[in-house]
Amino acid sequence: MNPLLAMFKAQVGKPMTGMAPPLTQWLNGTLLKVEHGEIEMSFVVRHEMTNPAGMLHGGIHSAILDDTIGMTVAALGLPNFYVSVSLTIDFLEPARVGEVVIAKTKIMRAGKTIVNASAEIHNEKGLLLSRASSNLANTGMPAVM
Repeated sequence: MNPLLAMFKAQVGKPMTGMAPPLTQWLNGTLLKVEHGEIEMSFVVRHEMTNPAGMLHGGIHSAILDDTIGMTVAALGLPNFYVSVSLTIDFLEPARVGEVVIAKTKIMRAGKTIVNASAEIHNEKGLLLSRASSNLANTGMPAVM
């Protein structure tokens, strides 16, 4: 097992703090499941995550999806750092303050140049709230541990 995957597995059940980047810490998700090419995290919708209508802001949907996909790619243990070059999102249903939402990611194809991933956010009842597809490009820079 690669070291990053092992590190993520050790964080299951815990909020992402300390070693996580600032945005990841602000989102304050909790890892629920970590497998090679798949991650599942839960997030509590806070007031500062909402739009004027009191619903989870589309930008926060995007941040959760992009951040969780990025973690999933990192956990592959590839030698180089990958960055998002595209992120397509469908916003389907709202979530409100206090609700728990669950992001699930899956690597669809991991090539040497491009990694393709998909992700979804559901509420606790299983209702699909948003879904995304993303392509991440190899930067040629060594992956950061």
